[in-house]
Amino acid sequence: MADFDRKDFAVQRRDMVRFQLADRGIKDARVIEVFSAVPRERFVPPEQAGEAYDDHPLSIGLGQTISQPYMVALMTECLRLEGKERVLEIGTGSGYQTAILSRLAREVYSIERLETLSQSAARALEQTGCKNVRLRVGDGSLGWTEEGPFDRILVTAGAPDVPETLVAQLAEDGLLVIPIGDEWQQELVVVEKSGASSTRRHVCYCHFVKLIGREGWQVKD
Repeated sequence: MADFDRKDFAVQRRDMVRFQLADRGIKDARVIEVFSAVPRERFVPPEQAGEAYDDHPLSIGLGQTISQPYMVALMTECLRLEGKERVLEIGTGSGYQTAILSRLAREVYSIERLETLSQSAARALEQTGCKNVRLRVGDGSLGWTEEGPFDRILVTAGAPDVPETLVAQLAEDGLLVIPIGDEWQQELVVVEKSGASSTRRHVCYCHFVKLIGREGWQVKD
């Protein structure tokens, strides 16, 4: 990539942070700092690199998308990360959200249903220096039982409801951020666990691809 291209992406990244994040209310200074540093263009198909910082989702193939920057930032801010947390991400996708989390948490465990995406995300994460990430291919709606409990869980696909298996894998006072609803519209909610109970807080309405799995949307034969 030429120096001119790198400088151009740096300008786009700066503008994205200012106009799409800060101007829309993203306030966490650590989140802003990380979004200013992570090269989003490395996590989109090469032919779409010029759109990497645009204010909309992008296709990454196989019916999956990389969410618009603002939604990634909003979901990240909802996690209230301080740097000491073990985080489970459901839906590795391109690896961009994973890269963001890796710079804000102690450890990140990420599950992707599609092996091809997991492999390409692994390459992008390695190229961008993410060392504290473990990837796995499988049914994300079931979580990663043997590595739990987790301080935070982030689900990057829409589910019919909050999977109880994921709630069970939350540590005490843990947070789960997930879109729930039908296939056309979901609401982003934050689930906070306290003892044997949990509470839900509405954040906003949104639209994500389906969470496919035993505790998500079932694949029709």
